[in-house]
Amino acid sequence: MPELSQRRRLLVLAICCMSLLIVSLDNTVLNVALPSMQHELHATTSGLQWTIDAYTLVLASLLMLAGSTADRIGRRKVFMAGLVVFSIGSLLCSLAPNLELLVVFRMVQAVGGSMLNPVAMSIITNTFTDVRERARAIGVWGAVVGISMAAGPLVGGLLVESVGWRSIFWVNLPVGLAALLLTLRCVPESRAPKARRPDPVGQVLVIALFGSLTYAIIEAPNAGPGTVVPFAGIALVALLGLLRYEPRREEPLIDLRFFRSAPFSGATVIAISAFAALGGFLFLSTLYLQNVRGLDALHAGLWMLPMAAPTFLCAPLSGRLVGSRGPRLPLLVAGIAMTASGVLFAAFEAQTSDGTRLAGYVLFGIGFGFVNAPITNTAVSGMPRAQAGVAAAVASTSRQLGQTLGVAVIGAVLASGVGASSYKDAFVAAARPGWWILTVCGAAVLVLGLVSSGRWARRTAERTAERLQSAEVREVVGAS
Repeated sequence: MPELSQRRRLLVLAICCMSLLIVSLDNTVLNVALPSMQHELHATTSGLQWTIDAYTLVLASLLMLAGSTADRIGRRKVFMAGLVVFSIGSLLCSLAPNLELLVVFRMVQAVGGSMLNPVAMSIITNTFTDVRERARAIGVWGAVVGISMAAGPLVGGLLVESVGWRSIFWVNLPVGLAALLLTLRCVPESRAPKARRPDPVGQVLVIALFGSLTYAIIEAPNAGPGTVVPFAGIALVALLGLLRYEPRREEPLIDLRFFRSAPFSGATVIAISAFAALGGFLFLSTLYLQNVRGLDALHAGLWMLPMAAPTFLCAPLSGRLVGSRGPRLPLLVAGIAMTASGVLFAAFEAQTSDGTRLAGYVLFGIGFGFVNAPITNTAVSGMPRAQAGVAAAVASTSRQLGQTLGVAVIGAVLASGVGASSYKDAFVAAARPGWWILTVCGAAVLVLGLVSSGRWARRTAERTAERLQSAEVREVVGAS
């Protein structure tokens, strides 16, 4: 890709952030609309889980394929295709007549979304080649998540109260169209020097693993062991198949050599933990505020602002800290804040008091604001630029998988605890195990942040990068 001027690079960053905005906004807006969907479509708790997880599950399953495809055939081309499919899926969601078709159309949305975030991150990585400049750009990228969290509940609340829940999907259409036109005009095409071949077997195994695991978790409270156990078995077989098959391929869908780097492996698990906490936090908070406290969508959205505002403010600060001092300090702040937030809700029932609920929301927002930039920077900075799309896709997959599992596990715990009892009376007690799970996720961010950012971990990253670079050289020499 040719060297771009500073102004052009910033414009490319803005276009990539627009794609992140609509993908992230879609989930935060949807969370506020869940109770309205539940009433109109007569959905159960598992039905609400599927409206979220159908989207994040397809994203998680296809992100790595999208990243490698973009490296092969062209990042701008795949990015534009993603914008078109995502916009069409959004329109279909707004027209869905029932829960089943809404879930299907959410999956169409996700097919387009899978072509946006990892490809946009790959474009950013290849546009901003200076390490510090890239860290700042990733900080801005992370701030967009904060914008979506801040704007999503308010926009969603206003739309749900004034027009109805279907209108939340209309927001994506003008943003998607503007991003498409700007991409066509301003973003240069780029691709990896050496095209990676498709890996259909690996892709099928990933879909089988993620899909069957999510189904087994969500349906566990309602279905018997005869239904859940076979799907859990499929997930195990798919995992073992991936571990055996992928190392044997010359160009695998998931390059397991990446995980020899302790920072990369740590970033992957941190992403799963942090986004599982986010998915579970939003799910529990929305249902509590509207179904238990009786708030309307707009006032529930306003209550999300104490969480969203710190995320927006802390993300750029985290990016600057990563660029100047490395990922350790942001990860420590994130882990401490998220763990403290979880303890407030799990041990002290923070949701039952306005003051403690406010403190819990602020702490979670601070923690989540600091966690995003070090995840992304660690995932892509130690890898050869030719594999930037694949490395970024693994990081994005970890985020979406974490959010999928967070909603699945927390929803299953809540459904098991509520049972046939009165929903309002049983909610706080039923949600307590879920809050403890979110506390463990925060503690995992803290511990792994310490372990994966040490001197030993950095040495494993250097050795992994050298091996990957040497393997690329040998492949090029062999091909010539």
